[in-house]
Amino acid sequence: MQLQKSYEQHACGTLYLVPTPIGNLEDMTFRAIKILREVDLIAAEDTRNTRKLLTHFEVDTPQISFHEHNTQERIPQLVDKLLGGQSIAQVSDAGMPSISDPGHDLVRACINANVPVVPLPGANAGVTALIASGLAPQPFYFFGFLERKKKEQVAQLESLKNREETMIFYESPYRLKELLKNIATVMGAERQVVICRELTKRFEEFIRGSAEEVAAWAEETEIRGEICLMIAGNDNPEMPVEQTFDDLSIAELVEKLMTEQGLSSKDAIKETAKIRDLKKQEVYQAFHGF
Repeated sequence: MQLQKSYEQHACGTLYLVPTPIGNLEDMTFRAIKILREVDLIAAEDTRNTRKLLTHFEVDTPQISFHEHNTQERIPQLVDKLLGGQSIAQVSDAGMPSISDPGHDLVRACINANVPVVPLPGANAGVTALIASGLAPQPFYFFGFLERKKKEQVAQLESLKNREETMIFYESPYRLKELLKNIATVMGAERQVVICRELTKRFEEFIRGSAEEVAAWAEETEIRGEICLMIAGNDNPEMPVEQTFDDLSIAELVEKLMTEQGLSSKDAIKETAKIRDLKKQEVYQAFHGF
């Protein structure tokens, strides 16, 4: 167990998780600017992009790069600085740190080192889009980015199609058309979806309709900008059928598990024992004909 009192005096520095605007600079909070000015160092996903933000708000705190390609090298360095008494703000290119960026790994490392981690509230594309989508705002399920390859993406959608919560995804405009086709195929043409494009920016727009309708719109539209996609939950989820294999003998069941699920004989025997509520030794003897 660990107890963190965020605002008491600490022997080490503090890691601040500072959200940044997702498009409109006026969404930057007073507190976020204050923290960025006060810390010793800013760990930024893209220092060039963050420099524009810092210049706009007259922040001259030094930066260090921190992104998915240098986490193994950078995390120990940042933790050492924090343990040495420096305070660090971590920012992503846009929105909330740790969401679709490597911030989570840094947070875990700090927690393990007993470095306090203090989050600031602020811009988040998923929740901001959700409240204006017209879909049920709670419960909701945030997924982030789906797999790029069709086979893996379809498998993910299959695993999600019976969820009853509104689902939130991020997607590239270049892959959106194929994703919408896959949603219509896997989840049904009438499943309601909402696309939010360019959230908080001049050309913000919402596209609401069935998966089939929105997929047709996408086919005839040049899609640009940042995309947040939401899918309505399933009102009538299919209940999984529990397989008991009552018509099979013990040996046949072991063979079936080995063939269809690729289990070793040892694992198939163990699974059969669970299914039939038997001792493993009993299954072993039945399978080997003892």
